Amino acid sequence: MTDVAVIGASMTTFGQREAWIRELLAEAGSACLDDAGVAPQELEHLYVANMASGEFEGQTGVPNALVQDLAATPAYTQRVDQTSASGGAGIYAAWQSVASGASEMTLLVGGEKMTHRTTGESTDIIASLTHPVEYKHGVTLPSFAGLTARHYLERFDAPRESLARVAVKNHENGALNPHAQFQTEIDVETALESPMIADPLRLYDFCPVTDGAAALLFCPAERVREYADSYAVVSGVAGATDTHVVHERADPTTMGAVVESGEAAFEMAGLGPDDVDVAELHDMFTILEFLQMEGLGFAPKGEAWREMEAGTTELDGELPVNTSGGLKSKGHPLGATGVAQGYEIYRQVTGNAGERTVDAEVGLACNVGGFGNCVTTTIVEAR
Repeated sequence: MTDVAVIGASMTTFGQREAWIRELLAEAGSACLDDAGVAPQELEHLYVANMASGEFEGQTGVPNALVQDLAATPAYTQRVDQTSASGGAGIYAAWQSVASGASEMTLLVGGEKMTHRTTGESTDIIASLTHPVEYKHGVTLPSFAGLTARHYLERFDAPRESLARVAVKNHENGALNPHAQFQTEIDVETALESPMIADPLRLYDFCPVTDGAAALLFCPAERVREYADSYAVVSGVAGATDTHVVHERADPTTMGAVVESGEAAFEMAGLGPDDVDVAELHDMFTILEFLQMEGLGFAPKGEAWREMEAGTTELDGELPVNTSGGLKSKGHPLGATGVAQGYEIYRQVTGNAGERTVDAEVGLACNVGGFGNCVTTTIVEAR
């Protein structure tokens, strides 16, 4: 298999955008090509990570449209839909296309346009990814999160404030990210006094509805010097799937697909959790940051909240987590999220993340679909 390098990355500003999905994707894709100094005509494969442009916007066929919008014909194109893990699955697909030798230059663009819909409409669209029986009975992802958070806090004697501190940390990081939807800091009191959504989770335990897009450009590592002096390689990437029916899982505080994908990605990279310098985790709800830290081996079972309390996951900690602001502050445009996670760890390991840059050579991104239904874990290393 060919070693695969990331040679370009971009993301739009996340938030409430006037642009529609085609415009967002073209904005990110064009900026990514410019970042690497690659002409559109050099593209051989183009993947678009998107969950629900048809449902949100009535727009399908976006990959074909993007090839035209970028003037990249006759590049092969394909949509990648793995619900909210579409971006991570897109990284896997793009890596495969280059590693297999099928493509010498592959662009991945992920995006979603959501904010023109009401919160209720967006919740219904997203809830459609759950099992029909659970969906029929009104079991949404926020309700799963609330039940899991309550169980975790009680089982592991964790203080409610520990979840609020996840939100506070990620807002602090987001304040340093010019692309983030929320660029303001909050305090623990504000988080704890915000409206209750799914007991014990409150408003600031949830990510927002977001418009945005992000892009990554991949090529064989042997060709990277044609385009850049510094770059990153995808040293590990793996996906895994858990049960579609969430209530059938043996332990609600264990995300099995996170464990499996993480172990496989570490094995592929020849690394372990202690080798990771920076991580982007899928904090759609604050409790998920704890569950993923434990599933990936960054903390023992039931101990992630203690790492939070100790400052381990702060920008100046031993393992900075969600330096971008995470989904909580940066935003969560479904199809773009996993790609934006890749953008962040690429910028971090190449030393180009602005004020939030940390000392990192190995970065990990964990992108989750549904409530742990499907997961892709990616590891990149500086070269």
